[in-house]
This record gives sequence, structure tokens and C-alpha cells, in this order.
Amino acid sequence: MRPLDVAQAAGRREPALPLTGDGPPGASEEPAGAAAAGAPGRGRCWPCRCPPSGARVRAEAKKKAPCPALGLFYTLLSAFLFSVGSLFVKKVQDIHAVEISAFRCVFQMLVVIPCLIYRKNGFIGPKGQRIFLFLRGALGSTAMILLYYAVQTTSLADATVISFSCPVFTSIFACIFLKEKYSLWDALFTAFTITGVVLIVRPPFLFGSNAAGMAESYSDHLKGTFASVGHAVLAALTLVILRKMGKSVDYILSIWYYVILGLLECVIVLFILGEWSLPYCGLDRLFLILIGLFGLGGQVFLTKAIQIEKAGLVAIMKTMDVVFAFIFQIIFLNDIPTWWTVGGALCVVASSTGAAARKLCQGSK
Repeated sequence: MRPLDVAQAAGRREPALPLTGDGPPGASEEPAGAAAAGAPGRGRCWPCRCPPSGARVRAEAKKKAPCPALGLFYTLLSAFLFSVGSLFVKKVQDIHAVEISAFRCVFQMLVVIPCLIYRKNGFIGPKGQRIFLFLRGALGSTAMILLYYAVQTTSLADATVISFSCPVFTSIFACIFLKEKYSLWDALFTAFTITGVVLIVRPPFLFGSNAAGMAESYSDHLKGTFASVGHAVLAALTLVILRKMGKSVDYILSIWYYVILGLLECVIVLFILGEWSLPYCGLDRLFLILIGLFGLGGQVFLTKAIQIEKAGLVAIMKTMDVVFAFIFQIIFLNDIPTWWTVGGALCVVASSTGAAARKLCQGSK
């Protein structure tokens, strides 16, 4: 073909191309046909007729939204499990509190190790967080030992109430180490907590030598009180460390450090004290197993509650620890709390509830 014929042929074919619009041929007819066929309109994917990714995510999130009260139920279940575990500690009187803590660490380790292997998070943790994990494990395990010692040496209700002053110490340590604001309200809650502890301890120089009115000796009661206060202080430091780490560390790894360092600490203390002894009664062995399982269950449900519910509401619901402690002490231990203990419990619970409610109101603004 000659060059002139080629040019003429090209000129004849050129008008067949669309001169307006950016879409492919037939793009203007397709929506009409789609509408006639009942196809999805604008904003939907034509081949699969599915909504856009944003709408799909919102629909799935709405469908998978948890029950509004699920976090509070987890907190209530955690409080119940912790209280039952403390009741079992009170029932096991022939075994030292440190040895009970060691058995709990062993049983929890048997559950935590498979979880770590399944989640593939390793056993050491992120390089920048290892020092905080170590402190969390050491302080948390020491707090556990002190709480068990307090439960064994004083009444279940007294030990639980005094250890419940942890939120007040948390505010103080958060102000010191995390530079969080410490207001006059926090000072008022601290004063309420101190008042409650004084009403529970009932020192003779304030209440007289015959005002104690307790079944156990006052020296044991005083030891249990100091152990409970020590537990509250160390638990507060542990919470500050967990807040410092944030969500950069898996909670299973945090429990792993708590368990492994707790077991090591218990073995060293038992070796020094020479208090190691196997339980003679089969019921005590069952109690030891249940202490470990109930303690782990309480930690898991409390962690899940914090993940899906506001921390202030969780802290308020945790006051049920005190309620369960009073109920178990009356029903299973036949020990009626004194009015001094009830008054002290009201002061401590009011302080913790007020601090949690104030944090909740600040977070909602």
C-alpha cells in the first residue's frame, strides 16, 4: 500500500474513537444497565457487589462489639476468684506463706509456658523493656508473698481492706515517677485511707489496751497489718511500672516474669528460713492447686476487663473484693468483723471509689 493510502485509511478510522469522557467505550451505558439489573450503586465494588472497605470494617466492628457490661462482669469474676484464693490461703495454716506462693508460681508456670509458645513472643521481651519487666516481676511477686502472709496472720477482711489502699499509693507514685498531677482530692482520699487503716489496726495508744477485741494476738495482727500495707505499696509500684510499659509488652510475658521471679524469690527465702515442708493433708494439697488456678484466673479476667472497659469503672467494681472477703469470713471462718473493721473498710472503700470515680470523670471530659 502506498503512503497516501495509509494516511487516508487512518483518517477514516479516527472518528471511531471516543472524543469525550475518560472512561472506556460503553462506560456511559453500564450504569444504566446495572441499575436495571438491580446492581449496587455508587460506592460499591462492581465485580463482587460488596460495600467499600471502610463500611465493611464498621459493619464487622458493630457486629463484634462486646456486651456493654462484659468488662464489669470480668472484674466481678476476677474479684470473686481472688477472694476464693485468699480464703484457701487462710484455710492452709500448716504451710508458710512463702511456700504457698511458690506452689502458686509453679502451677501458673505450667499454664503460662504453653501460652508463650503459642503466641510466639519469646521469654525475654523487648530489649528496652526488660528492666521494667524484671522490676514488675520482683515487686509483684513480693507483694503476693506479703498478702499471703497478711491473710495468714490476721483476719481475711482486715488483710483485704488494708491491701485495698493500693490506688492511693498508686496516685502518689504516679506523681513522683510519671509526673502525674497530685491534687487536693488525692490528698483527701489519702487521709481517708489512713483513717480506715487506723480504725482497723486500732493502736493501743489511741484506743486503749483493751480496745482491740480480736481473736488473734495483737502482735500477729500488727504483723499482718504491716504486711498488708507493704503489699499495697509494692502493688502500687507494680501498677506504675505497668503503666510505664503501656501496651508495648504482651500481658502474658508480664505474667511470665511475675511467675519465674516469684518462684526464684520463694526458693531463696525458703532456703534461708528453713520452712520448706510438703503438705501432709490431701485437702491442703488440693487447696494449693486451687490457689494457683484461682490466682491465674483472677489475673486473666482482670487483664481482659482492663482491655475492654475503662480503668475507673474497673477500679470501682474491684471494691467487691472487700464484700467477698467479709462474706467468706463470716460464712466459712465463723469470724464476725468488729464495727471498727466495718468503719475502716467503709473509709478505705470510699477513698478508692472516690479516686476511681474522679479519674473516670476526668477521662470523660
